Amino acid sequence: MSGRPRGRASRRSPGPSSSRNRTLAGPDRAKDTFNTKMDIDPDMLSDHKIQDSLLSSNSRFFDYRGIFNWCIIMLMLTNLHMFLDNYIEYGLRVDLGQVFYHFLKDPYSWPATYLILASNVFVVAALFFERWQEWDYITEATGKVLEIGNLSAMLLFPAAVILHESTSLSVGGSMLALLVYTVTALKIYSYHEVNSWFRQGIQTSSVTGVKNESEQKWVTYPNNLTTGDLYYFLLAPTLCYQLNFPRNVVIRKWFVARRALEIILLSQLMIAMIQQLICPLMLKSSRLFTEMDMTAKIKHVMELVAPNNFIWIILFYWFCHSVLNFMGELLKFGDREFYADWWNSDNLNRFWTTLNLPFHKWSLRHVYRPLLLQGFPQWQAQVIVYMMSAALCEYVIAIPLEMFRFWIFATVVLQAKMTLLLGRFFSGNYGNCLVWLCVLMGPPIAVLTYLHDYYMLNRESNAWSLY
Repeated sequence: MSGRPRGRASRRSPGPSSSRNRTLAGPDRAKDTFNTKMDIDPDMLSDHKIQDSLLSSNSRFFDYRGIFNWCIIMLMLTNLHMFLDNYIEYGLRVDLGQVFYHFLKDPYSWPATYLILASNVFVVAALFFERWQEWDYITEATGKVLEIGNLSAMLLFPAAVILHESTSLSVGGSMLALLVYTVTALKIYSYHEVNSWFRQGIQTSSVTGVKNESEQKWVTYPNNLTTGDLYYFLLAPTLCYQLNFPRNVVIRKWFVARRALEIILLSQLMIAMIQQLICPLMLKSSRLFTEMDMTAKIKHVMELVAPNNFIWIILFYWFCHSVLNFMGELLKFGDREFYADWWNSDNLNRFWTTLNLPFHKWSLRHVYRPLLLQGFPQWQAQVIVYMMSAALCEYVIAIPLEMFRFWIFATVVLQAKMTLLLGRFFSGNYGNCLVWLCVLMGPPIAVLTYLHDYYMLNRESNAWSLY
């Protein structure tokens, strides 16, 4: 009997510390509990606060690099799938050597070269018109008439030659010639306007822009009316003339080499994608785009959207970054702002103004602001700029193909209307989605429909054998 209670007591013996805790009571027990709570992190007791989900528009989260990389990979895999599908059905169609042979050996390429060289006649005439006005050989009014006639002839002459000698000129060479004449005409117009401002006293200071870092000499009017000054402007990657351009000190050889390598590799990549991805889709087609019913049109456009826009994005980087930077570096041209972040545009107006900054600056300086000064409302001035841009695009594409269907003009004008009507309802991420939808289904597709119908009309001849 005596051993059992001792055993029960030994099992229940909690030790010195436990015995102390069990005997605590009153203020001592409350004090020990308080010390235990003080050891707990307060954040562990508050895990929630008022906040939006990460993908909500109110979260102000903008770092989507991972999603962007995923989209790029998916786009590459989609085009790779099309490449393999066309390879299985049509074989390997990529032949880069055929392209260089086409431009070097094809007799149709040389007339376009001669046509481009003939543009120097209009350039020299523009220089003489400016000199005659400065020397008071002709009046300002007579000079304006001569300048307008020269610019009109600069746009009409190549178009007339191409339409009259269509059998002697290749399509690619004709497009290149019209593009050169169009850019030259825009530059010459700016050249005339700026010199006119100096003669009339509207512009009195020739020290504009950033100071020339390679030379401390400033060119003043009329000392700028030289052949070297004019041809430097014609070769420089800008459309807006000024007497003193910002200049770099040295030419970075490695920068030039990288841009030259990009020009070569990306041009070959675009040609390969056209041959392997676009051409097979055209081979599958048996009717003109204008003869298809609505369902067939939508299906055909959906097939062309992915490869077509991938090529256009590469073309943007190739020209606006590689080519323009290559030219700018060789000429020590300091202003390299050729584009802005157009891919983040939340409306079409910002998209078109940031995609091609040289043309935007030209239209702002020589078209938009003069229209505002004449009393035009802003929306009318914007529409006029849109229509002029669309007309120039139609001019470069439609005349070489001899197909005047105004699809490019219609899509650009339609986008201008969408900017005015839907701009107030779509903004932020929703506006950016609308912009990308218009880019995917807009002018690039219109250009491709031109080429599709031209191919269908000339598929039996050798004129389109390369493409």
